[in-house]
Amino acid sequence: MSRGPETTETARALEQCIAVPVARFADEYWGRRALLSSAADLGSTFDDLFSTEAADELLSVRGLRTPFIRMAKDGTVLPQSAFTAPGGYGAEVGDQVSSEKVLAEFAAGSTIVLQGLHRTWPPIQEFTRRLVAELGHPAQVNAYITPASSRGFDPHYDVHDVFVLQIAGAKRWVIHEPVHELPFADEPWSDRRDEVAARAAGAPAIDTVLRPGDALYLPRGWLHSATALGGTTIHLTIGVPAVTRADLARDLITRALRSDRLRASLPLGVDLGDPDQIATDVRAAAEDLIGFLESASVGSAVDEVAHTVGSRFRRSTRPEPVRPLQTVDLLGTLSGGDRVRWREGLRADVRDEGERVALVLPTTTIRLPASCGPALRALHTGGTHAVGSLPGLDEDDAVVVVRRLLREGVLVPAS
Repeated sequence: MSRGPETTETARALEQCIAVPVARFADEYWGRRALLSSAADLGSTFDDLFSTEAADELLSVRGLRTPFIRMAKDGTVLPQSAFTAPGGYGAEVGDQVSSEKVLAEFAAGSTIVLQGLHRTWPPIQEFTRRLVAELGHPAQVNAYITPASSRGFDPHYDVHDVFVLQIAGAKRWVIHEPVHELPFADEPWSDRRDEVAARAAGAPAIDTVLRPGDALYLPRGWLHSATALGGTTIHLTIGVPAVTRADLARDLITRALRSDRLRASLPLGVDLGDPDQIATDVRAAAEDLIGFLESASVGSAVDEVAHTVGSRFRRSTRPEPVRPLQTVDLLGTLSGGDRVRWREGLRADVRDEGERVALVLPTTTIRLPASCGPALRALHTGGTHAVGSLPGLDEDDAVVVVRRLLREGVLVPAS
């Protein structure tokens, strides 16, 4: 059980973005085609995630620095100096957001991009953790704030899937089918600029106006551009760099390249400038590679790849932040009547090791007496727990175990 505890709210993060059942979305839309969902069909807005007031707060009093903000006008990214300034006395940094400069550029028609909101805005932090748990893929969230009748970026495609959530104002979205299906991260739209321009000049697949509460899903590779209508508009873009089978194959082949079959040097006296000679060795290398992939030893490589991919995913996603002061205060007075819960989004394995039980975390492993196993599993399942009621432990032992798990950032106080 490598995931963190499931919650009833996990599925709702994805359901908030799509107006079809999750199973249908997975079968018909995920990585395949665009999906437009109206506010009426979704049945709610996104006011709980972001707002005009939230954007002003981030731009004026939160002290954002690059790269958490950038600006663009007519498809061109502005230099950082156009919207940042030194932080002043006591904050000697040169790239803090300048609300005055942002105002000037925004009033002149520039788009504001607030990047990494899954790190800087608490409601989106929580939402993103739940969405990642539902999707099984990493995600990031940016806000695009566009002044009246202004176009942010030229028609382009992204190399990751996106969910667009309209927060404020109205924005016209023009969507075209891909010129290159499911592009990889190293295949940006700028490499196909002429094809993109030609496709964008044709009839769109979707031409719609998004209003507050509307949502749009675009698989990677789908062309899009957006123009603000009327006043200021804000939308969130949730970027999902989906893990692909190519990612798995790359890790598997990396291990195959270290197999005995492929260690042999090329023949003495080989002419590396002769395509015919090299072609022979290429075919031999391909046969050796296929031989490894078909051999019994590939089983251990598959297990290693699965472990590597899982570890990489855990490193790329962040669990719920801990509150150091609150936690230390609780540590000083912890008793059997206090309540705790598993840290949301923290993934772990609970493994029996004879006389010990191991809690395997992304960056460390905690080993405890085997008698702690039932308590660990109860905590890992989710929900809130009274310290003195954990199974398999008396109250004194439970306090000792919970104190350590709080200190290690595995548990958090239940409030």
